[in-house]
Amino acid sequence: MKNIFKKLLIFMALLLFSCSPDNLTNENETITNSDSNNSSILKTSASKIWNFDNLTEWEDATQVGNPNYWIENGSLRIFTNPNTWERSKVKTISSFAAGTYRWTVFVPEMGVGDMASIGAFLYNNDTHELDFEIGYGKQAIRDQLAAEPDDLIVYMTSQGYPFQSVQKKIKRGQWYNLTLQLTLTSNGRYTVSWKINDAIMATVQLSYGKTTKFKIYCSVENLQFIGEHIPQSQNYTLFDVVEFKGI
Repeated sequence: MKNIFKKLLIFMALLLFSCSPDNLTNENETITNSDSNNSSILKTSASKIWNFDNLTEWEDATQVGNPNYWIENGSLRIFTNPNTWERSKVKTISSFAAGTYRWTVFVPEMGVGDMASIGAFLYNNDTHELDFEIGYGKQAIRDQLAAEPDDLIVYMTSQGYPFQSVQKKIKRGQWYNLTLQLTLTSNGRYTVSWKINDAIMATVQLSYGKTTKFKIYCSVENLQFIGEHIPQSQNYTLFDVVEFKGI
């Protein structure tokens, strides 16, 4: 009888060892290949600075017309021609997620009433897009903001989830730091703040978050929403620095 009891104890010990925590799987913790890939992609703590001595790590994103840009004295010069609907753009080859994005941009005079926009923005698709767009602006918006002749209008927009667009005045003929700050809530969604020279101009809580990554864009585009007539001038801008700081 003692031998039977001893054998039973040994059998139970072996059974418990084979089911130790190292060998147990929680059925609620299924890890897919895409999850494991995302965990490595989303480590965005690295910082990147582009001083535009060249266009390494950028690629053409022009939609209409010729690629109207070049490197000029350590800045990226982009322009569009009059009487066209040109859309001149470059974008980063890599994509980025949560962090701080900063463009150092020269805002020139721009043509009075021209439908032309300077763009500093993040793009994933048409509804997952976060913009700074600067131009003369519709007259109704200029009247609403009591814009002076030397004012341009900056549109700060989330294109979806939710849509929000805030307009402010901005003086032409000056350099600005334009910043988009993407932080994460406890549930992993983005909160976005638009800053001009470190002053917060607009904020919105988005319904999407860290699994959505963006390419960084610099542009000048002739777009109908931002003026009164097809451009009559060549409009341009200079990007001196673009920077990303991950979190």
